[in-house]
Amino acid sequence: MRQAGAPLCEPGSLASDCGVPALRVAMSRLIIVVEKPSDWGSYYPSENVVSALDYLKRSVEGEEDRTQVINLCRSFKYLGLGHYVSLLAEARGHRIIPSVRAINDLRRKSLYGIDIEDLNQKLSRFLPEHSRDATDFSILVYFGHTSYAPLEDLARQVFETFPCPILKIEFERQKVWQIASIRPAGLHTLTDDQEDAFAGALDAFSRKIWRKPRARRKFRYDLAMLHDPAEQMPPSNKKALKSFIEAGKELGIEVDPIERDDFARLAEYDGLFIRETTALNNHTYRFAHRAEREDMVVIDDPVSILRCTNKIYLNDLLKSRKLPVPRSEILIRDDPGKLARLPDLLGFPVVLKIPDGSFSRGIVKAEDPSRLVSAAEELFQHTALLIAQEYMYTEFDWRIGVLNNQALFACQYFMSRGHWQIYNHAAKGQARSGAFKTLPVRDAPAEVVKLALRASAAIGNGLYGVDLKVSEKRIAIIEVNDNPNIDAGIEDAYLGDDLYRRIMEEFLRRMERKRLGLGG
Repeated sequence: MRQAGAPLCEPGSLASDCGVPALRVAMSRLIIVVEKPSDWGSYYPSENVVSALDYLKRSVEGEEDRTQVINLCRSFKYLGLGHYVSLLAEARGHRIIPSVRAINDLRRKSLYGIDIEDLNQKLSRFLPEHSRDATDFSILVYFGHTSYAPLEDLARQVFETFPCPILKIEFERQKVWQIASIRPAGLHTLTDDQEDAFAGALDAFSRKIWRKPRARRKFRYDLAMLHDPAEQMPPSNKKALKSFIEAGKELGIEVDPIERDDFARLAEYDGLFIRETTALNNHTYRFAHRAEREDMVVIDDPVSILRCTNKIYLNDLLKSRKLPVPRSEILIRDDPGKLARLPDLLGFPVVLKIPDGSFSRGIVKAEDPSRLVSAAEELFQHTALLIAQEYMYTEFDWRIGVLNNQALFACQYFMSRGHWQIYNHAAKGQARSGAFKTLPVRDAPAEVVKLALRASAAIGNGLYGVDLKVSEKRIAIIEVNDNPNIDAGIEDAYLGDDLYRRIMEEFLRRMERKRLGLGG
């Protein structure tokens, strides 16, 4: 890679022209493709660099190792060299950046205009003092990084949406700053300073994304398991994560724990397993969406996240399927009259919930009108809509784990001692939870299991945790979780290691169907 004061390879030469051994594809996991040898002239020769013609002409017979390709062609014009490099890379089973889909998306402004709408809204924060008189400017983005510090986060988000080695983002100002275009840029167009910035970004990217060659013992599939080591209340504890890894090994699946900063290497895998609390407005949804676009097997899939993480959406969805839920009303911040009528509609106590709360957070029980008003004012600071539900007291909630429309486990989650919820966040120190009891699915009430399966079927065919309350008079679905807890010592208390194996077996089944072209 280029370094200050270092001797450079003669312009117009590749590794083989400078005394460096030719690329040994069978031994390498990384290929960098340039359109013309001179495009790499400013950098050290590398056995990983080949011309577009050499890549297109080379035979793929006898390749065993998975190959990763960075396409640095000058143009990705339809049916041009750059387009064919990405197209044939995908045909050969190589992991390629940019993918054909990314190229097509960048070509159609109407398509990517939808994706960048949210980014445009943030530009006023990024560019408040750029220039009072300027009406346009642009930045270059190398593998998600830019030298313009205020837009570093925006550059990362654009790269995550359109993974391409070099992107030029053009901005224009009418009444407000907005993104005018996003398009690929060629290595041959860079200045000396830009070449240095690109060299550093490529070096960091290649070291991070392309993992070292595996030992001779091969795994049939690679599964990324997204988690956050710093999350206070993760959906799986450390021991459970290790159990998933061990179960995967037994089935020929390498389960690789990844974190939010590993977004760029996601396409390296055959599947994605999200073991981090999901939300529509954070990276977990971007990971799921990207995995689905890459035709990977993914749990939680984006549709399940959409349907489960918003309680208002979920409540209406379940009602539309004529499934029993607690009596509920939707409150709108700009409609105070509905709040005033709520005691007559639901009585007291009444439970107020923000739409995207989890682990008993963002939920308040109001037992009188004054508390109702103060709780609503507090929660409306975070959302324009709230859901209000009747209070159903039960000693415990049922949790039925469902995978691919089949009941997987059954648990009773008891209320935290002295509290009305399973989790007590008001407890001193860290949040405190109630006791639990895990039992065979066959020992759970048949009507509970049947209703849980009907509720999860309204969401999809992924992995879910359905919460239900059973009183003397009725049974009601509280919510469906797209990212259910699977903790060692709790949900696995009855099935043990078989719980993790069953989940990995479903990943294996889906990945094999993908490989055979049968869908997930």
